Amino acid sequence: MHSNVVIEAIAYELPSQIITSLSIEEQISANLEKFGIPLGSLEQLTGIRERRVWDAGTRPSAVATLAARKVIEESGINPDEIGCIINTSVSKDYIEPSVACLVHGNLKLSANCRNYDIGNACLGFVDGMSTMMMLLETGQIKYGLVVDGESSRDPMEPTMERLRDPGLTMETFRDNFATLTLGSGAVAMILTHKDNSDSGHFINGSVSMADTENNLLCVGTHEGGITKPHELLVAGVALAAKAWKICERDLANWSDETIDIYIPHQVSIPHITKLSETLGMSMEKIFLNVQTLGNIGPAALPITLKMADEAGRIAPGNHVSLLGIGSGLNCTGMSVTW
Repeated sequence: MHSNVVIEAIAYELPSQIITSLSIEEQISANLEKFGIPLGSLEQLTGIRERRVWDAGTRPSAVATLAARKVIEESGINPDEIGCIINTSVSKDYIEPSVACLVHGNLKLSANCRNYDIGNACLGFVDGMSTMMMLLETGQIKYGLVVDGESSRDPMEPTMERLRDPGLTMETFRDNFATLTLGSGAVAMILTHKDNSDSGHFINGSVSMADTENNLLCVGTHEGGITKPHELLVAGVALAAKAWKICERDLANWSDETIDIYIPHQVSIPHITKLSETLGMSMEKIFLNVQTLGNIGPAALPITLKMADEAGRIAPGNHVSLLGIGSGLNCTGMSVTW
């Protein structure tokens, strides 16, 4: 899809509380010893040294609101001109109403501003962007606001309780392992038509592919998640390889030689390394933060994009590749000119 839509502004919020991988292992050390797993294995296997968590009782809508207020202030737009707000978080305050309507109410946005949630696991934010692009392309709205607030505390606490059970089996440990990689964060993005923009961060188009035969390799619940890590890695990378070929065909200048920086959804260092090897992506072009933030779900990609910009890794005119694989399985590649 060719577009006239730009990323006008991005802002994020991170929790102040840091939890190390070692501290997590120390809480389940008795079972790790039983299985012959040495302390330090969590970081060694994933590359994740630490992650962040919100204070107990912090709601996803509250932190999404903080990020939204920041992006509105930094962009300088009139919030009354926001025509739609979409929340894409896996974390929810309630089953209903939507997180989007809670943030809408907190911000006191216009009664004419549409508000709803879009859920698609770790690809939710990119899908929220794509949906907002259609509203902007057709002239239905002037500004669109995509928000996301993720809290890893909610699934982590019951998971840790299971992993401390003296009767824990190795199979249950493997199934719950991926939950230990989760982190927390909140992010908000404003998109608009190029004619309203001061930023010039053009979205050139995107490609998405599905492999729903593998839709149960990663299943999340309020009590944690059941994941088949190896099978998920193999199937996810295979799907990304197929999507990459379509990106090469349909998106201009989609190659490692012409892409200046990769902004991926990040699960672990081994996952990124395997993706790089399979797709021919230069590792030095990949902006990484999973070591200190963990897997922040759909908030990861936009937070990483903003962090890369803050770090001076993106220059005006750079070709930016946004890449994501989400349980389901789904995969998206999006091309942006900064």
